[in-house]
Amino acid sequence: MTPALKRLLFWGPLVVTLIGVLAWLFRPGAVAVDVIAVDRGPLTVSVSDEGETRVRDVYAVSAPVPGLMRRISLKVGDEVIADQTVVARIEPSDPSFLDVRSAAEARAGVDAAAAARSHAAAQVRRAQAELDFARAELERIRALARSHTVSANDLDAAERRAKTTEAALAEAHAERKMRESEYQVAKARLLTPATSRQRAPDCECVTVFSPVSGTVLRVVTESEGVVPSGAPLVEVGDPEQLEVVVDLLSADAVRVQAGQRVIIEAWGGDQPLEGRVRRIEPFGFTKVSALGIEEQRVNVVIDITDPRETWQRLGHGYRVEPRIVLWEAQDVLRVPLSALFRHGERWTVFVEQDGRAELRPVEIGQDNGLEAEVRSGLEADEHVILHPGDRVSPGARLVRRGP
Repeated sequence: MTPALKRLLFWGPLVVTLIGVLAWLFRPGAVAVDVIAVDRGPLTVSVSDEGETRVRDVYAVSAPVPGLMRRISLKVGDEVIADQTVVARIEPSDPSFLDVRSAAEARAGVDAAAAARSHAAAQVRRAQAELDFARAELERIRALARSHTVSANDLDAAERRAKTTEAALAEAHAERKMRESEYQVAKARLLTPATSRQRAPDCECVTVFSPVSGTVLRVVTESEGVVPSGAPLVEVGDPEQLEVVVDLLSADAVRVQAGQRVIIEAWGGDQPLEGRVRRIEPFGFTKVSALGIEEQRVNVVIDITDPRETWQRLGHGYRVEPRIVLWEAQDVLRVPLSALFRHGERWTVFVEQDGRAELRPVEIGQDNGLEAEVRSGLEADEHVILHPGDRVSPGARLVRRGP
């Protein structure tokens, strides 16, 4: 055996052993990961937002005429009967105060009307005197006509003068009544709120009745005061006809259809309520979010389908959280969205196989923001890695976190 061969046989095993020890020392360590088993079960896809309840038909009772409304005695929650329950009583309002010039003009108008009234009274007295004279003259001429002392023409003239003076007296009386009315109108212009107030238990009031049977939802104007025509007084409605309205983002609203199932949560009861979408309003509006962002919103109206006894504690304007079901299935293969990531153009997961990571492309269907439907690529009870980081690569050794 040559010396070179002896050295090779001596140092060769030592070098191989050293290389193996170094390779073992510097090999990549196992990556600690969280894993979860892919399982089958129900999956529901929905959209939700804060909403509120409202009475389906709210009637705002308003003042039919302007005037002084007496205090409304109804309270919120009182029952009302259509065309029987008195909502409010409105009486004529007081006149306004006169400024100095208007008061002087009104007093001058009273003086002028008083003078015209006196003139009309004098005209009546003169017409009465003329009538008395004409009647006396007519009696004398009639007596002379019976003795054929005067002609028939003189008798006719006397009768004409008597009728004319009678008409003049009637005209004078009418003129006096007109001047008296003008005097009263002029005096009325001087009325002030202090002199015109004559409150009586029974006034010439306009009585406002409730248009429908139901409950008082809100008293808009309770205290006595002057109200203009059309001023809202109370709001009434039937609390048994309750609906839910939720304003969704327009991008979510276009996915909603009438008749879809709704789960109404966070309403205060022990169990969620069931509902159905009745209408998606075609008109959107701009709403500023809490972050100051302008959003386009659309109102979605929902009917509560559960019996009234289960939600009778709900009222008008209560906060709820409706969840509109867009899609649901009872038995689908589910995977958490936190296990999915994009690899190229496909969704992919890391599957744990014999302690190592295996890259697996999958086909995803519906998702609800937490879980997704797996259509192909995975089987039930396979374990996938949650939140895979950059340390996880195909073939990497894995060690599970936790117990």
